[in-house]
Amino acid sequence: MSRSSAPGTSEVLRAHCAAIAKEEALLREGGGKAGHERQRKMGRLPVRERLSHLLDKDSSFFEIGLWAAYKMYEQWGKIPAAGVVTGIGNVTGVPCMVIANDATVKAGAFFPQTTKKVIRAQRIAFECSLPIIYLVDSAGVFLPMQDEIFPDEDDFGRIFRNNSVISAAGIPQFAAIMGNCVAGGAYLPVLCDKILMTKGSGLYLAGPSLVKAAIGQIVDAEELGGAQMHAEISGTVDFSEKDDPSCLKRLRSLVALLPEARESTSNIPKETSKPAKAPDTIYNLISFDGQQNYDARDLLATIIDANSMDEYKADYGKTIVTLYARINGRPVGIVANQRLQVRTKKEGIQMGGVIYSDSADKAARFVMDCNQTSLPIIFFQDVTGFMVGRDAEESGIIRSGAKLVNAVSNSMVPKITVVVGGSFGAGNYAMCGKAYDPRFIVAWPTARYAVMGAAQASDTVFAILARARERGDKKAAHEELEELRAKVKQSYEEQTDIRYGAARGWVDAIIQPHETRDILIRLLGYVSRPMPKGHFHTGVIQV
Repeated sequence: MSRSSAPGTSEVLRAHCAAIAKEEALLREGGGKAGHERQRKMGRLPVRERLSHLLDKDSSFFEIGLWAAYKMYEQWGKIPAAGVVTGIGNVTGVPCMVIANDATVKAGAFFPQTTKKVIRAQRIAFECSLPIIYLVDSAGVFLPMQDEIFPDEDDFGRIFRNNSVISAAGIPQFAAIMGNCVAGGAYLPVLCDKILMTKGSGLYLAGPSLVKAAIGQIVDAEELGGAQMHAEISGTVDFSEKDDPSCLKRLRSLVALLPEARESTSNIPKETSKPAKAPDTIYNLISFDGQQNYDARDLLATIIDANSMDEYKADYGKTIVTLYARINGRPVGIVANQRLQVRTKKEGIQMGGVIYSDSADKAARFVMDCNQTSLPIIFFQDVTGFMVGRDAEESGIIRSGAKLVNAVSNSMVPKITVVVGGSFGAGNYAMCGKAYDPRFIVAWPTARYAVMGAAQASDTVFAILARARERGDKKAAHEELEELRAKVKQSYEEQTDIRYGAARGWVDAIIQPHETRDILIRLLGYVSRPMPKGHFHTGVIQV
């Protein structure tokens, strides 16, 4: 069904959101029944069962990058979640980043998006001072794509560089080898603070076959790099465990030694207040096709605490709403695109979802003020871009836009971005898109990412190609150009689908609209942790 032709009804939107949730359930199955059976035959648990043993019972798990690699490597088969599970959950009351290979997906091999997903998880953990737990069960780099995984600054080697920097910053890292850990990947656990390893797992720079080919030595896997050898001979492993449940139990006991685990209560605040409007009413505000206008304040009323809204410059720069509020008692600053058409005394009518000079100036000043008072900022994106045209240029739109981009770029307080609708062009930048370092960036199923909308893109490309063909010797038929326009539009509609962006790591997670408040409560708990201060020392080095 074409997004542009879909009726803007609550039923269609709910059905689409339910379909997204169903698709996510399939992604969480990883390699499916056959992969799970293969794990069990080797005496190992599937990755999500490992998580159930590791994480506190009845505690939530904020998963990051579930859509990574979605439909990206179909020539190699399906790669659900890029073969690795990343997310934040409580272990003995301590929020921890968990990075766990899924060996049911291509034996846990690293694809390009696997690497990017792990690096993203490491960055979030570093900026939020979250302990990291690695559950290692990977065959290493997926060799047919090694040139896209191995060499660059955001590729495989960056993971181990990050291990070193994170350790030096004093952030705890735990590695549990629960399967294969070979070649360059072997550096990851050895660069962590503590290493656990289960019986039957392997840790070596080169496996038995490669050793034989390289130096002619014949050695079995256990003798070469098994848990007993590393525990008793090389001294690399700190804890040798008989099986997965034993290893995960040990991990929990080690995390329980951390100072914050000794606190009597969890760091995540309990629900103390309610929003003015029920979260479920969000579905009556927005539409599946993104064409329905709504007041940003009504949307925010389903998320922030009731009676906590103090709007900043309410009558100026109206196409962006800026306000101070509380979410579960935590004070925050909010910058949100206004989707209603507004009237200003200076500019007259202004279109909703568009950033004008006055709204850019206001938002820039608000971001500066939040930094002055150390308030975290939440951006709600539903933006079509900056205003264009002669009047806009004369008003200094470029200068005002640059001011906002500069303020967002240099902002030092934690930033969280929620993409609720469109995220087009430079509007994505000004409203703290991925390139501007939000601690977390999440999106609703209705979100759309692109340099411009599908209709504008198809019209623009159509005009360019039409002129080019007219200049050629052969005149293009009208029907031929219309067919070309339709193809361009279809391509853009596919690429603006948020699943396309999530597959490429542009957002950390696709969330259900009615769960936005609950998720923000958790994320605010994570970003409120102090960032580590940089100072030189080597961290933990295994001997």
